[in-house]
Amino acid sequence: MEKEDEKEIVIRVRVVPRASKEKIVEQGGGVFKIKLKAPPVDGKANKALEAFLASVLGIAKSRVEIVSGDKSRLKRVRIRGIRPETVLSILEGAAEKG
Repeated sequence: MEKEDEKEIVIRVRVVPRASKEKIVEQGGGVFKIKLKAPPVDGKANKALEAFLASVLGIAKSRVEIVSGDKSRLKRVRIRGIRPETVLSILEGAAEKG
């Protein structure tokens, strides 16, 4: 994760598309593994990732942006308008172990 400023953070996410259930699984090295139902076709998984993170964090989708890894499972996602400590606390709290 990279702290951009007081209300912005860039997190690393590993996406698993076509999962049976959408959920966050904490992964080592500061990378969050996120399972999504959407397929990796025509940007559907990317849109689903942005919507899922916005929903979990309780912010607008426009505040979540994929900054790199558009066509990769490993992505960097910028989250704006919420304190970095809050983002990490919410994501870690929502993460299932294993």
